[in-house]
Amino acid sequence: MRVAILGATGAVGRTMLQVMEDRDFPVQELVPLASARSAGSALAWRGREWRVHAPGPGAFEGCTFALFSAGAARSREWGPRAAAEGALVVDNSSAWRMDPAVPLVVPEVNAPALQERSRGIIANPNCATIQLVLPLAALHAAAGLRRVVVTTFQSVSGAGQKGIDALDAEQAGGWSADTPFVGPIAANVIPWIGPRRDDGWNEEEVKVREETRKILGLPELHVAATCVRVPVRVGHSISATVELDRPLSREAAVAVLGAWPGVVVHQAGEDPLPRAVAGTDLVHVGHVRVDPDDERVLHLWIVADNLRKGAATNAVQIAERLVQEMLHAGGL
Repeated sequence: MRVAILGATGAVGRTMLQVMEDRDFPVQELVPLASARSAGSALAWRGREWRVHAPGPGAFEGCTFALFSAGAARSREWGPRAAAEGALVVDNSSAWRMDPAVPLVVPEVNAPALQERSRGIIANPNCATIQLVLPLAALHAAAGLRRVVVTTFQSVSGAGQKGIDALDAEQAGGWSADTPFVGPIAANVIPWIGPRRDDGWNEEEVKVREETRKILGLPELHVAATCVRVPVRVGHSISATVELDRPLSREAAVAVLGAWPGVVVHQAGEDPLPRAVAGTDLVHVGHVRVDPDDERVLHLWIVADNLRKGAATNAVQIAERLVQEMLHAGGL
């Protein structure tokens, strides 16, 4: 099987390659694609070197899949072209997420949505949204959802390699002229991710709201987010307050969450921390509490590796589901 990676030399692109190797994804020929700046370089993967090319006409011909992580502008430019050349596109940018003709998928939550892919493009959700919707789906199945209020604590790698480089430079006593942040990030927190709208909401906060509703199939669900960048290298954390239709005891909530695919619940006093979950593919939940004033409200602490489950792993899991579908249909 021939697989293209657009953005192969970036932080998420390299993680996609690592995840495909870890999960033994069936690739016979790799097509690494990146900007003209990286074209011509060699990329080591599975014991050999693969030449990096800039995307161009015919780059996706013969590819079963094209995994994209090169930003929304590049995805809007190359997504339809890759689909027209026969590749199934799994796009990690925001370009197609809210397009009604493009499924927005977290496989453990809404895998059947993959059947509706008339444009040949499947959207990978926002990193914070992915780790949020798994526990929300579990709670919705058990007791229904009324309202969700979250504060996210998002690592610098969520801003790509530039974010990592900015933190490294500041911690070494310097400064990155190419920083993606609106202020210093070392020893700081920044409640500003993405452009800020006239109504005060940041782009990231709007993404969490809109994408959560679409993935869960709950277009009227009340969702509000405050998204904060923190000086953590890898791993996003979320404090979530969830109002249910019906009360759940703490014990019942822990059981429901622990039974959901892709979720692991930590015991009291052993709450998940981003440094500890880096390099894993699960969504980790801890510090589960019933609100002392409203038994229908739960409070959760949710942590995941944003480069893996929040981006690369989810994209590869989507491709794995599609491979299973093709094998069942005799198409591979």
